[in-house]
Amino acid sequence: MENREFDAIFYDLGGTLRLVERDAEFEAEARRKIAEMCGETTMTPDEFCEFLDYRYVGYRKWCFKTMKEASEEELWTKWLAPEYPRDLILKNAIELTIEYRNKDGRRVVAPNGAQSVRDMYENGYKLGIISNLVTSQEIPRWLKEDDLEKYFGAVLLSCVEGIRKPDPRISDKACKMLGVKPERCVYIGDNLNRDVEGTRAAGYGMFILYTTPEKLAQEKITDENRPDAIIFDFAELKELFPKAPNVAWDKIRKV
Repeated sequence: MENREFDAIFYDLGGTLRLVERDAEFEAEARRKIAEMCGETTMTPDEFCEFLDYRYVGYRKWCFKTMKEASEEELWTKWLAPEYPRDLILKNAIELTIEYRNKDGRRVVAPNGAQSVRDMYENGYKLGIISNLVTSQEIPRWLKEDDLEKYFGAVLLSCVEGIRKPDPRISDKACKMLGVKPERCVYIGDNLNRDVEGTRAAGYGMFILYTTPEKLAQEKITDENRPDAIIFDFAELKELFPKAPNVAWDKIRKV
């Protein structure tokens, strides 16, 4: 491992580059918008969203079983709100999905996350995003608003691709988009099962777990899910990957 070199770094999003920040007022407004966009008048926004959450559990079971992801339109017309006016749901599907995520909190960039993107790009690494996500527009909008889109040569979201991690095809496609070999790619994620399994099945050369010391103490590390490195702060990446394709192996934290 320690003689390997890398050309590209891929980021996971939820729980990694983007975290959830609770905001009661923000969440309540999202629930109100969801009910309004569906034309729901018989339940309160809170009751309606609890109803949608119940249905979402069934959808998630299907996702895990098939390793597929539905488009926003299919998510709402087939799984979450099939009895509501189809034309209305189709019209609002994209915004409904964004607000459905917003009802559970505001998404914010992890500390030093944005700067790490700029640092890795300046250090010569190609960058990409591979994430299981039900919304196709939330990430492009965020990247544009934060002036980060220019740094990423590949952004693959499961709801757009129709497949989700750990299916290795999504990781393989990301490599092809950047024109890099899988064994020369690094993936940074927060899930020891889904992220490790998918990227290793695709032949990625290195998996980095982004976590906290507290969370790490609760993890069950096995030979199958053991990460190649661990970071507690995205600021660490600047030292670990000083200049493409090099790695500062003496600074790698392992478990």
